[in-house]
Amino acid sequence: MEKAWWKESVVYQIYPRSFNDSNGDGVGDIKGITEKMDYLKELGVDVIWLSPVYKSPNDDNGYDISDYQAIMDEFGTMDDWDEMLKEIHDRGMKLIMDLVVNHSSDEHKWFIESRKSKDNPYRDYYIWRPGKNGQEPNNWTSFFSGSAWQYDEATNEYYLHLFSKKQPDLNWENPKLRKEVYDMITWWLDRGVDGLRMDVINLISKADGLPSVPGGKRYDWGGEFFMNGPRVHEYLQEMNREVLSKYDIMTVGECPGASTEDAAKYANLEGTELNMIFTFEHMDLDSGPGGKWDLKPWKLNDLKEVMTKWQKDLEGKGWNSLYLNNHDQPRMVSRFGNDKEYRVESAKMLGTFLHMMQGTPYIYQGEELGMTNVRFESLEDYNDIEIHNMYREKVIEGGQDHNKVMEAIYIKGRDNARTPMQWDDSENAGFTTGSPWLKVNPNYKEINAKNELDNPQSIFHYYQKLIQLRKANDIIVYGTYDLILEEHEQIYAYTRTLDDQTLLVVCNFTVEDADFELPAHIHFKSNQLLIRNYDVQNSEDISSMVLKPYEARVYLLK
Repeated sequence: MEKAWWKESVVYQIYPRSFNDSNGDGVGDIKGITEKMDYLKELGVDVIWLSPVYKSPNDDNGYDISDYQAIMDEFGTMDDWDEMLKEIHDRGMKLIMDLVVNHSSDEHKWFIESRKSKDNPYRDYYIWRPGKNGQEPNNWTSFFSGSAWQYDEATNEYYLHLFSKKQPDLNWENPKLRKEVYDMITWWLDRGVDGLRMDVINLISKADGLPSVPGGKRYDWGGEFFMNGPRVHEYLQEMNREVLSKYDIMTVGECPGASTEDAAKYANLEGTELNMIFTFEHMDLDSGPGGKWDLKPWKLNDLKEVMTKWQKDLEGKGWNSLYLNNHDQPRMVSRFGNDKEYRVESAKMLGTFLHMMQGTPYIYQGEELGMTNVRFESLEDYNDIEIHNMYREKVIEGGQDHNKVMEAIYIKGRDNARTPMQWDDSENAGFTTGSPWLKVNPNYKEINAKNELDNPQSIFHYYQKLIQLRKANDIIVYGTYDLILEEHEQIYAYTRTLDDQTLLVVCNFTVEDADFELPAHIHFKSNQLLIRNYDVQNSEDISSMVLKPYEARVYLLK
């Protein structure tokens, strides 16, 4: 296994709008991030991933970029950004930025030109098509509901937008567009950025001819025609040759709908494309056939199957990214743990479960505090465009039950992750002296960074130890993964093996006590208890154990 700094790192994702507000306008900003740099250093993370801070009209909270080389006014200035980067580097940490190049904002200068006329030099920077029989060019659906096409009167044609209609898709078949993108990436890397998280990067190549989904429905999904498309590897290899390979950076691609076979190409060990990708397979375990909002209970054995598949299929072929929540996903302790009676125990257990696997772990802001999902009473308290589009489609237009749809929002809505960071028990959780852009979760009096830092038994200090263990033990980074007790309905247990050492990881995912029997094939002369979330004696016999609710233990066997 070839060693690399990005394999040994722990990444912390900042959603800047919700992290820390330095000027009282209710919106988190870059100076606010700089103010909290010592907090991140104390946690022990190596890399900060910053969600977009570029100039944007904010239709999709910064993922609609109108100028890739300027900072959003609400977030500050380029001088603020330079100062933040210096403070990150001065503490021995690194910064990765979001790269959003499947689409831009419709307020980007390229698109403003593109829509002026069919022969405008920027026309082919986007994907324009005439309508068919008075309807859209094809029947693809947007990720944010409704048609993926928007009619534009000026030229009597439609443009493609796989997300909001204010996020037109860029045309990667145009070499001029690709060169502009590579020049922009180079500009940022030359400023000192240490890597890139690439937003929906596996959507940049669309199927030839943009065919409709067979079956004749006016609006159908269409993912098979724009996910992992025919030229996506060609484009990423070109980007790697032209730019990425010239820098010692970390690259991670967000790739919805990618299989482990796809991942082995994107994150190949030759390093011709990316270092790793984000998979969504484990994020779909609680989605029914109707997609994200069609709720179903997730099952532990399904989680075992998916996580093990990604660990084993990429073994010796690629590198995993490890996450259970982010800015687009609900809070992991509410989704996979127990955010009521066992919030602290289950948050620690989930952290253990994830950080002991092979791959690079990602911590989403507030995860290290055990922040939870939120239940706002009114739909108006939610900000996310995806939530409002879905509600309009299902309730206002579709006549579905308001309460049932709100329940889906409480469980799956993206704003669960976007409520402001809970720093202390003062008004607005210490996030802002103003009125926050999104309401604070009412449980901030109990769950906040000040309480966590003051309590040696807190989730924060537990995460600190998880990160320290990773730095001290190569086996946690480079050991091979093997699932044990495959059929156990309460316990997720696995081993990591490197040379003559074995790491034994045992996690109870339930609210009941769970019996653990060590499989006979695991032999050892001595064992050391590395971390646990309940009081346990190191001398306890590990061949047979009873785990308490949401208990986690990690042993080093020799």
